Amino acid sequence: MKRRKTESTNKIYSILKKSKSALSHDMIQEKMSSDVDRATIYRVLNRFCEDKIVHKVTGDDGKQYFAFCINCQEKKHKHNHFHFRCTSCGKVECLESEIKITLPNDYVFQNLNAIISGICSSCT
Repeated sequence: MKRRKTESTNKIYSILKKSKSALSHDMIQEKMSSDVDRATIYRVLNRFCEDKIVHKVTGDDGKQYFAFCINCQEKKHKHNHFHFRCTSCGKVECLESEIKITLPNDYVFQNLNAIISGICSSCT
């Protein structure tokens, strides 16, 4: 289904694409103008997840973070990697190393949420 492109959608897309780390809803809202409400941001982020434009990570702090997904754009949908959340600055980023998981027969891998928390290189 073709999605309608709104000013809000384009702005959220731009914010996520420019970011080098995953962003929470609050972080995105801080970068938006005050005329965009919280519900609109949530709706757009959920659509982006459905359309595989971004992937969602639930941090060890319980927040959801959204990262622009280059691999999804290239149809190489691989989300089996760790994410790192800095407990000092709050930055969440994808780590390159792929996690190898062997599932029993008849099990289908769909999603992995693996968070490592600590202090990032910028904060040490």
